Amino acid sequence: MMTDNQTTTALRGVGLLPADTNRPLARALRMLACLALAQTLSASENVPHAPFAQWADTPLRKQFVVGLFFQESEAYHIWAGNTYHDVTWESGGEDYGIDITQGYLTLEYGITERWAADLAVGYTTVGWRYFSNYSPDGDSESTSGLMDISLGVRYQIFNDAQAQSPWIPTLTFRAGAVLPGTYDKDFPFAPGVRSAAIEPEFLLRKHFGWPGLGFYSDSLFRWNRTTHNDQYIVSAGLFQKIKGWELNAGYRHLGTIEGDDIVFDSATRYIDYPRAVRENQDAFEAGFSYTTSKRRWQYGFYTRTVLDGANSDGKFWIGGYINIPIGGQKPAGAP
Repeated sequence: MMTDNQTTTALRGVGLLPADTNRPLARALRMLACLALAQTLSASENVPHAPFAQWADTPLRKQFVVGLFFQESEAYHIWAGNTYHDVTWESGGEDYGIDITQGYLTLEYGITERWAADLAVGYTTVGWRYFSNYSPDGDSESTSGLMDISLGVRYQIFNDAQAQSPWIPTLTFRAGAVLPGTYDKDFPFAPGVRSAAIEPEFLLRKHFGWPGLGFYSDSLFRWNRTTHNDQYIVSAGLFQKIKGWELNAGYRHLGTIEGDDIVFDSATRYIDYPRAVRENQDAFEAGFSYTTSKRRWQYGFYTRTVLDGANSDGKFWIGGYINIPIGGQKPAGAP
């Protein structure tokens, strides 16, 4: 949250306050501005989620799968509405943008061969120096806290490895929910929307063509019950399995049904970030993983870069993960 001095400096910069802020009118304007900004600032989408429709597969019956994910992102430009702005801050020979560092733990459990439950809990921090109504002199501003918590129940409708028809994919429905995290929701570009949400989701993976080649798709709709800026996320791409390795590449789109635009003055570096931001972005995602033959431990790498957007920032994500299965009962007749 901005201090009174930061608010005063920013409002003077855009000509909304006179130089003498001791006047009654100026004091009233400053108080109203503080209250308005406290109600309107918010954040961007960042719910922990397995990449490449991996949740289309379910654990073995009575099996736990513990996952550990670590991610970093950096962004040096934003879109206020559809307008592109460079937000690089140069200091001491270094370039600073909008930086996120986070890690989260996932837990999956196989209830039956087709039913599974999942939970993802993590910790995140974001910082930047550019926006004058928070950092007039380029000092680092940040917020940290628990990430938005993801939980859900999945039902695998089809499994292409067991299907009699070659056209049937692995198809899973997930009934998910999101619980708000604990970071500062009033911090621009905070690492999440911090809204309770309900999200139905379909995940699909299908082998086709030559051995190991396949297609993946992940589609969800998120009803944000706190902020009411409902969102949808669609990703699709290809994977190639080579023994224990899997290579992935695809496209990801985030859309928001309704909400407000970011207002940014590039001359003064003043930003007004709405509580219910209408964030949209198109991104390219890629990665690879290796699964050991005996213990079935999976080691993975993931990256995503935003190509275009509206009311968003141009994040470049990079990270790694490990998934460790524990116990489980194989189906009758399985090798």
